[in-house]
Amino acid sequence: MTTIPFEPIVGRYLSVNIQERDCRVYIEESGSGIPLVCLHTAGADSRQFRHLMCDQAITDQYRVIAFDMPWHGKSYPPEGWQTQDYQLSTPLYLDTVRSICQAMQLEKPVVMGCSIGGRIVLELANNHGDEFSALIGLSSADYQLPWYDTSWLHRADIHGGEVSAALISGLVAPQSPDKFRHETLWQYMQSGPGVFRGDLHFYRVDADLRGKLGRIDARRTPLYLLTGEYDFSCTPEDTRRTAQGIPDAQVYEMAELGHFPMSENPAQFRQYILPVLEEIAQRHASDAT
Repeated sequence: MTTIPFEPIVGRYLSVNIQERDCRVYIEESGSGIPLVCLHTAGADSRQFRHLMCDQAITDQYRVIAFDMPWHGKSYPPEGWQTQDYQLSTPLYLDTVRSICQAMQLEKPVVMGCSIGGRIVLELANNHGDEFSALIGLSSADYQLPWYDTSWLHRADIHGGEVSAALISGLVAPQSPDKFRHETLWQYMQSGPGVFRGDLHFYRVDADLRGKLGRIDARRTPLYLLTGEYDFSCTPEDTRRTAQGIPDAQVYEMAELGHFPMSENPAQFRQYILPVLEEIAQRHASDAT
């Protein structure tokens, strides 16, 4: 009998209340063990983490969970969305992550976020660190000077998806294989109208964390910050500057990677993320004994 070549990823919908609004959130997961919750970048969705969910070296120890935030991917906006513009704020983002973790009854999960996800990881560490086993920020810093004009992202005379992909195309490292480069861009081409711009409100306006991260205890809840050398949106210098104010935070500059390490070059990324995940797993096993 021929084996059907299914990937091990399973997708389901979760009904969860976020800021007193009922949301139907699409979640994919793979593996078993320590919960590892993955947060996608602005204007994208959970497909960015599909390579991690198919990597047995990870899924043998981790239950990898990735969800599409409301308004993103296969998650619908909440009821009544047609009467408002989408705009991501810090309280909304925090409540989204924490509500989903609580609804799934995850006990001290590891959270890994990229870009806007890397920024909210810092907020989680600063205000809710005891809820997590460890936190991993990819392309993560307390602030980046905006280098783009978001008014181009939602205009009637311009294809928003194509502009979004064009905007982020330079953030992919030149060494990233064409297959994965264009896969990453395609995710941005499919973003809903105004969603990328709404996410960037959080990144540009609502989440300047400079001088505000003094409550992070990276010894108690380990914090890992990994940034690609070709990332000019969140540069390695931005990440190192952020870590200078966080004792015991661990910083890694990733060679031959840009702003989307998990999707643009999965083989290169795993060289950096596997040791981090192994260290967290060893700490987890030590704490359990």
